[in-house]
Amino acid sequence: MPKIKSHRGAAKRFKKTANGKIKGNHAFKSHILGKKSAKRKRKLRKEYVLSKPDTKRIMRLIP
Repeated sequence: MPKIKSHRGAAKRFKKTANGKIKGNHAFKSHILGKKSAKRKRKLRKEYVLSKPDTKRIMRLIP
């Protein structure tokens, strides 16, 4: 059986936690930041845990 290759794009964007959950970064933090409040930008800095349906999709890409 050959090794399963991981999807490189997904591997760079998502990380697995010790409990098997998937962490990712928030979107909407790269440009047009002037109209966004400081509070909103501050919250976008943190990583977040993906929802169950999204976790299922990403798990297929990152074996």
